Amino acid sequence: MTDDAALTHQGLDPGAPRGRVLLLACGALAREILDLRAANGWSHLDLACLPAILHNTPDRIPGAVRKAVEVHRADYDDIFVVYADCGTGGQLQALCDELGVGMVEGPHCYSFFEGNETFAARAEDEFTAFYLTDFLVRQFDAFVTKPLGLDRHPELRDAYFGHYEKLVYQAQTDDPVLTEKARTCADRLGLAFERRFTGYGDLATALGAL
Repeated sequence: MTDDAALTHQGLDPGAPRGRVLLLACGALAREILDLRAANGWSHLDLACLPAILHNTPDRIPGAVRKAVEVHRADYDDIFVVYADCGTGGQLQALCDELGVGMVEGPHCYSFFEGNETFAARAEDEFTAFYLTDFLVRQFDAFVTKPLGLDRHPELRDAYFGHYEKLVYQAQTDDPVLTEKARTCADRLGLAFERRFTGYGDLATALGAL
């Protein structure tokens, strides 16, 4: 199964004892959530993911989350939405408030991986930064090159990225192969390259609080 595929359920057991929490997450965060769960022994957390490609149509995220909460609510004592705002213009937070479920704080995953306070402090100086996470480095062609048509029309590169100055790779893991791939992505976009090891940032804090 590829990273961008929907990981429908991980650890979901219809006969599981009460007291469990369902993490309803973006598929782009599946690997990081599973790594955190394994490293910390959070066996009470189950995972259900929505397709990562919803990021390309953020207006569809709230509806998909609502449907998933309705499907799973009866099987869990709590549901936690592992999305930030992700381009929904506050609609996802409003939905979570309506449904009585929590969600990760922040405007997007780039912010909570770096730490929301740290990201906000840098925001004024980074209007011209294009961000990649581990997931997006692995899936660069599927989520950047092909949707923007750069594989068919490479001359569009400057139209899309001419106002950017650098590519910031927010590394969740210390992987030299991913770092080199991220550097190649920067070269392809004609951008300067910067790597920041963020680890899991506020994602780890939010899940740990559960």
